[in-house]
Amino acid sequence: METILEATARETFGKNEANRTRRAGMVPAVLYGTSTGPNTEATPIAVSPRALSKILHSEAGANTLISLKLAGASDARVLIREYQLDPVTHELLHADFYRIAMDRVIRVTIPVTTKGEPKGVKQQSGVLEHIRRHIEIECLPGDIPEHVEIDVSELMLHQGVRVRDVATDPRWKPVSEADLMLVHVIMPKAEEVAAPAVEAGVAPAAPVEPEVIKKGKKEEVEEEK
Repeated sequence: METILEATARETFGKNEANRTRRAGMVPAVLYGTSTGPNTEATPIAVSPRALSKILHSEAGANTLISLKLAGASDARVLIREYQLDPVTHELLHADFYRIAMDRVIRVTIPVTTKGEPKGVKQQSGVLEHIRRHIEIECLPGDIPEHVEIDVSELMLHQGVRVRDVATDPRWKPVSEADLMLVHVIMPKAEEVAAPAVEAGVAPAAPVEPEVIKKGKKEEVEEEK
């Protein structure tokens, strides 16, 4: 599914410029890539935090195909590369987008969901443990699935599902290592002993750093984040 996101141009990069953008009620962002070349050019932009949050909280989340409308430029098909949240307020602090070509295969990470209740849980008192909740796939931008679903209803104790067991689709193929375990049924673990309380006089933990949700490699614009 494709959605529209309005954007405005910013004058330049830099922490001061980013702070001014936030004070104006917008999220500072960077658009990577050009309409004709590889993703090397970086353009500073700003987007609405409400509109971006709505996209991130949709079923497709960060894999939502976006039509980015920037004044003075042609519409760009983009995906979210990464975004940064305030660790306390969870407000959006920064986002990166990258241009895509609809006829070129890309790699994305999608969630893994399960259906059914394993026999090893119902009949053998086991527990279904999720080892990995995402896998990486290759597909065209218009064919990105919201998730991949695996049926775990036939799993018995000590059985699991690996990447190679996932039913493929003509529109995409998994590229994560075939032997990676996704879920398995195990015996319940013994209850762990609670961690000791922090003693008086012990220094408090260091302040929490902003949370960065990464989508892939990129050229950093460190001075702005």
